[in-house]
Amino acid sequence: MSKFGELIDLQVPVLLEFYTDWHEASTAMHPVLKDVAAALGDKARIIKIDVDKNSELAEALRVKGLPTLMIYKEGEMKWRQSGEQDANTLIGLIKEYI
Repeated sequence: MSKFGELIDLQVPVLLEFYTDWHEASTAMHPVLKDVAAALGDKARIIKIDVDKNSELAEALRVKGLPTLMIYKEGEMKWRQSGEQDANTLIGLIKEYI
C-alpha cells in the first residue's frame, strides 16, 4: 500500500484502471488506455491495476464494478467512475488536471 501512495503523489495526473483479465469490459479498455497514453505522452501516467493481484488495495478503495477508473493528482482523487469510457472522454478529463 505504501507504493500506492508513491504512484499517485505525482505532479502529473495519474489515471488508474482497476481490471481483471477475465472481465470483458476491463480488457476492452486496454486499447483505449493505450490511445490515451499515446495522446498525452509524459503529461500524464496511466496505470493498470489487476484486482485479483491487488485485492487489498481494491478493497481499501471500495472498487466494486469493473473496470473502475480513477484520476489522481498530487495524491488526491479528482475523478472516479466505474464502467467503460472512450478515449476522448478520458483525455478531456485528464487535461483538466494538467
